[in-house]
Amino acid sequence: QLQLVESGGALVQPGGSLTLSCAASGFPLHLYTIGWFRQAPGKEREGVSCISSNDGSTYYTDSVKGRFTISRDNAKTTVYLQMNSLKPEDTAVYYCAALGATTVQDMCVDTEMSADFASWGQGTPVTVSS
Repeated sequence: QLQLVESGGALVQPGGSLTLSCAASGFPLHLYTIGWFRQAPGKEREGVSCISSNDGSTYYTDSVKGRFTISRDNAKTTVYLQMNSLKPEDTAVYYCAALGATTVQDMCVDTEMSADFASWGQGTPVTVSS
């Protein structure tokens, strides 16, 4: 059974850094595109960053470009999201998701498709506040 477990969320001051981890089990991670999504209170879920299963291509939403880095360690079956220069508007619950046979663009941008077809973790909260 495919399972994803996020960890690493915390309270951090503006300008600080966090690394989120998404541990996968029950499926061959290297065959799936993995995405990080976030949902702030009262807002729709947003695709933050996605990484492909084969060529390592990545996608970042504009608001996190240059600040966040997604990476994957297939041997450790874990995907990471390094978040630097955090801002209050980054506050949200962060989720990871896995989906096969999709591009990073499709997975991160078409959030309805991802919501319907991807496998999801339970989320980890990130709060950026002084």
